[in-house]
Amino acid sequence: MKNTKAWGAHAGDTPLEAMDIERRAPGARDVQIEIAYCGVCHSDLHTVRSEWGGTRYPCVPGHEIVGTVTAVGDAVTAFKLGDTVGVGCLVGSCQRCASCAEGLEQYCENGFVGTYNGPTADPPGHTLGGYSQRIVVDEKFVLKIRHPKEQLAAVAPLLCAGITTYSPLRHWNVGPGRKVGIVGIGGLGHMGIKIAHAMGAHTVAFTTSENKRKDALDLGADEVVVSRNAAEMRAHAGSFDFILDTVAASHDLDAFTKLLRRDGTLCLVGVPEHPHPSPNVGAIIFGRKAIAGSLIGGIAQTQEMLDFCAERGIVADIEMIPIQKIDEAYDRMQKSDVKYRFVIESASIAR
Repeated sequence: MKNTKAWGAHAGDTPLEAMDIERRAPGARDVQIEIAYCGVCHSDLHTVRSEWGGTRYPCVPGHEIVGTVTAVGDAVTAFKLGDTVGVGCLVGSCQRCASCAEGLEQYCENGFVGTYNGPTADPPGHTLGGYSQRIVVDEKFVLKIRHPKEQLAAVAPLLCAGITTYSPLRHWNVGPGRKVGIVGIGGLGHMGIKIAHAMGAHTVAFTTSENKRKDALDLGADEVVVSRNAAEMRAHAGSFDFILDTVAASHDLDAFTKLLRRDGTLCLVGVPEHPHPSPNVGAIIFGRKAIAGSLIGGIAQTQEMLDFCAERGIVADIEMIPIQKIDEAYDRMQKSDVKYRFVIESASIAR
């Protein structure tokens, strides 16, 4: 075991603070990573404050990790010292079920192991995440980063926000000749716009704020619709092949199912604190429309996403912070006061 400096919380109602944690020595198939950057996800806030319940303490969040390989086990073949790598939301799964066999570890039928708050034999009995100096991960759950060095901080959010949007866009065959909507222009939505546009789809951004219209166009949207404007919404009725809804607050789904063409799909990736109002079933039945959901992506698809983004120079729009400002960042994130993702400079953890 090796002591590692980290930041986390001992309870849901206390601020995050500096702490020492233990990391295991690399086993035969393990990769040890010195963390350079870690993105800040809304899931970090929900978990550390126990808003979803089931949080184990001490809780060290962080599952958007970019860093450098500093040690490898004897049986590791895919990575070597000095490699630039990433770790996303998963650090383990059963590797036996049908989902794992298909490379869909995020749907592991025996439960995947999250990068934090997941079960592990390591102290303290649950996984501790990327708000730390280093992490040790099974090589099967480590990803190659091919972006240039100057983009690495902005790559970190791709490990969650990037794959959360890429996976459904790929699953529903988004590409040229398809009209795609992205609902919400935040940490997830801004990545959805960039990726859908890069896939060649006609990309329409939906926002409740007129003042985000230019931002959405700058991100790559072909059109922008203010969803509170009834006339703008009516103009797109029955025209979308696919709509990706990234909003994590309860809202009226009927407003978007009306915009789908026959056989269109509205896919939800945001988990609201309170349930959405029940949708109009008739509107779905009479258009053979679907409301679906999607959860991140498997390891192979996450690597595919990283390579896709590296080839096209796609990264997140970020604001870098030292770890000492993490509680302030959480408060600002709840107010949507960031464009569009906070990233922790991990060197600050040693201060």
